[in-house]
Amino acid sequence: MQKVYYLSTCDTCKRILDELNLPAGFTLQEIKENPITETQLQELYASTGSYEALFNKRARLYRERGLNTKDLEDKDYKGLLLDHYTFLKRPVVILGDKIFVGNSKKTVAAAKEAIHG
Repeated sequence: MQKVYYLSTCDTCKRILDELNLPAGFTLQEIKENPITETQLQELYASTGSYEALFNKRARLYRERGLNTKDLEDKDYKGLLLDHYTFLKRPVVILGDKIFVGNSKKTVAAAKEAIHG
């Protein structure tokens, strides 16, 4: 599978997608208009082994809901990820059995290397 979960209103996502210069064959899923399903989230979890690894702790709602002051468990992260698109750390790039989550320079460089060799 070659897929990217992203948010079209996110300037960082746009910049990274431009930088990755994705070849034909990649499926793009805009998570606000086409929210991630529980099945898709389970697939991401199978690749990362953690819902927390998929969770965006920099999301505005994370602080607004006071979640930053709570001890969250993996089941909490799962529920939040399904509740609102902004909680997914993005972009998420899937290339076969490899997954790249987030926008750190190291993650983006690794995704670019995996895609273009």
